[in-house]
Amino acid sequence: MRNVLISGAGIGGPALAYWLTRHGFQVTVVEKAPALRPGGQAVDFKGETHLTVLRRTGILDDVRRLQTGGTDQEIVDANGRKLALLPGAFTAGDLEIKRGDLARILYERSAPHCEYVFGDSITSLTETPGGVQVTFERTAPRTYDLVVGADGIHSNVRRLAFGPESDYVRHLGYYYALADVEEDFGPMPQMYNEPGRMVATGGPKAPAFFVFASGPLAYDRYDGEQQKAVLARAYQGMGWQTARIIEAVRRSDSVYLDSISQVRIDRYARGRVALLGDAGYGNTLGGFGSGLALVGAYVLAGELAAAGGEHRAAFAAYERLFKQYARIARNGNAGPFLAPPTAARIRMRNWMFRSSLLMGLMTKMGDKYASDIALKSY
Repeated sequence: MRNVLISGAGIGGPALAYWLTRHGFQVTVVEKAPALRPGGQAVDFKGETHLTVLRRTGILDDVRRLQTGGTDQEIVDANGRKLALLPGAFTAGDLEIKRGDLARILYERSAPHCEYVFGDSITSLTETPGGVQVTFERTAPRTYDLVVGADGIHSNVRRLAFGPESDYVRHLGYYYALADVEEDFGPMPQMYNEPGRMVATGGPKAPAFFVFASGPLAYDRYDGEQQKAVLARAYQGMGWQTARIIEAVRRSDSVYLDSISQVRIDRYARGRVALLGDAGYGNTLGGFGSGLALVGAYVLAGELAAAGGEHRAAFAAYERLFKQYARIARNGNAGPFLAPPTAARIRMRNWMFRSSLLMGLMTKMGDKYASDIALKSY
């Protein structure tokens, strides 16, 4: 089984395409967006496992060349007075890079050896004894031996092959937003909290970054103006520079709003269809998403190669090896940490940042989880 369709050209999709083509598979990557998405929030890698996979993929030097580096961020009160410092080393791990830069590196490594189709999306998957018949919004139908969904926490492939998103994605009570803004809010990245709300400028995620508590919201994830309106309502009346920041967001051409959610699924594969990255084990803002996608691509491709393309054995091995490693994605919620629900919890969170002992322990725990898998040499 050597003909594979991958949905998603973010991190996991191009990484899987790279490894599958190295193992002799024929690969097509379909991506809904019309082109690679530039820029975006910073993603980080931590621990020896992440660095080993970057090295084996041949991109470690490229990532180091384009790394953004950890940036310290002040936590301030409504008057701009510093309350605590969020160390850049805590958020950046061993290496930090913009998501768009990493996606481009992986695309450039894989594109010469596979087919990329941008501006298209899968509309149906029909499994037969000989493969998976796939229809698309624009491209003519084709049949593939295997299909992999590497298309994010709102995975289209997961919906088509496993069932509705509501069965597998758990809303964790918060939303986040990223916005590119042109205004200068000062030389130092800063974060401000009120109960259930956080706004930050100049930090590692985006020029403007928001986290706020909310139940499920109805809006179009592809409509920037609707997202701006949701954000403006959520931050009405908030102090500090928030009103000015929201005005800057209104003028922005790049705004992204989504829920903080967690994928809960027992199996990463069904028949000839498998899930990779956030589609199978996503936890928004959990700090491990890109690392899990990169390591998952390496393991999935390696097991398919080791099994000679026999998908049942390969998918079973992928699940067996990866489920324990991906368990970090089944725990935690960044929402209450970034936007604590009460003034007392905000003070407690700030106190934790002032404790070098606690920060050191949290960093060591993150490194331990990130390295908790024995990598094979496929």
